[in-house]
Amino acid sequence: MKIPFMDLSGSYPQIYDEVMLKIKKHIDNTRFIGGEDIKKFEKNFSEYCNAENTISCGNGTDALIISLKALGIGPGDTVITVPNTFIATGEAVTAVGAQVDFVDIEEKTYTMDPQKLKEYLHKNSNKKNIKAIIPVHIYGQMCDMERLMKIAEEYNLSVVEDSSQAHGAKFKGKGPGEYGDIATFSFYPGKNLGAFGDGGAIVCNDKELAEKIRKYANHGRVDKYTHQFEGYNSRLDSIQASVLDIKLKHLDGWNELRSKKAKYFSEKLKGVNCIIPYTDKDIYRHVYHLYVIQSDNRDELREFLKEKGISTGIHYPLPLHLQEAYKYLGYKEGDFPTTERIAKRIISLPFWPEIRYEEIDEVVNSIKLFLNNK
Repeated sequence: MKIPFMDLSGSYPQIYDEVMLKIKKHIDNTRFIGGEDIKKFEKNFSEYCNAENTISCGNGTDALIISLKALGIGPGDTVITVPNTFIATGEAVTAVGAQVDFVDIEEKTYTMDPQKLKEYLHKNSNKKNIKAIIPVHIYGQMCDMERLMKIAEEYNLSVVEDSSQAHGAKFKGKGPGEYGDIATFSFYPGKNLGAFGDGGAIVCNDKELAEKIRKYANHGRVDKYTHQFEGYNSRLDSIQASVLDIKLKHLDGWNELRSKKAKYFSEKLKGVNCIIPYTDKDIYRHVYHLYVIQSDNRDELREFLKEKGISTGIHYPLPLHLQEAYKYLGYKEGDFPTTERIAKRIISLPFWPEIRYEEIDEVVNSIKLFLNNK
């Protein structure tokens, strides 16, 4: 049985007619940038996130860059994140002229370790240029935002939540943007809430900060030809806003499907020599953007599954501190042991809301077959 890593077509029947009517309307009206559909999506996404403001933009990377810029972070400043993330998180920091630095992750959740952050800040307490942290909610699970916010408040740090894999996730009943100063989202097609192309958004509860963010996303514009400062050209187009607004109505249902399929996966993998996703349901609402396990024989297992026609992924095989792009920071292997150990063991299994139970069975049986032969 051939099983893809992800199948985006599964949700299309539910939304196809509504989406096609909307796209036809945009083509007929020739209104592709700005307009009421953008405002409608931003309003609805704000309500979904329990936030006062949503500012849509071109993609998730832009969302991070614009957020940092609006917070006044720039040359001479340092921003702390984790090495277990996509490079966009680090890129955004250097894009505004600041320096990125890292702290290790927690073993169970793969997210920023509050204790390691505390140790870093204590060790560097003489540095006055540490301005912000970017906790990364990863694989569909949020960070321990209560502990991180206490530390951020103690050290007077801004908090930008990288929520690109956490649409609908919760920590103690609150979602991205309800803890930090800002939360950023990507709407890349493979996300839990994905557009039909690129897209991003920033949610924020501070009115003045939100106004500054909106200006930065649109050339620093006050009106068409009046600019308060130099900004960026990062806008969500009307077609993508309409697609996202239609999909938003289904997001909780799709996330519930993800949760059910993940529970089935985990039940079937019990007793198998691998580590399954961790979640405490009293604390976390995990929305399973990815279903990630750990295996001692990851690379061999992945090759075995490939031979069986089962596609997999690794998120992420080489931590940021060991990437050539960050060689200038001077880190070496062993500096972030939890991240490095996990990076050698994790494998993302085929997963999407509509994956069939028999497909999960095939994946699990293939894993068992491989491990039984080891």
